[in-house]
Amino acid sequence: MLILALSVCLAQAPETCKNVHLPFFTTNIPVKECVRYGEPEIDRWARKHPEWTIKDSACLPSMSQEQPA
Repeated sequence: MLILALSVCLAQAPETCKNVHLPFFTTNIPVKECVRYGEPEIDRWARKHPEWTIKDSACLPSMSQEQPA
């Protein structure tokens, strides 16, 4: 399992940001291709949270708690 790590900021207060980790269940997809394959999950999150703007995204192994660069 990989984690889709998103850096998001409030649309009405762009200085207010946070990190969101979405579990991404996949098989045989390299970490470097995870964001491309994870786009539907990222889009789904964005539709459910219209008050937030996605600034950055990255994929991390599920055991990692690193933040996206």
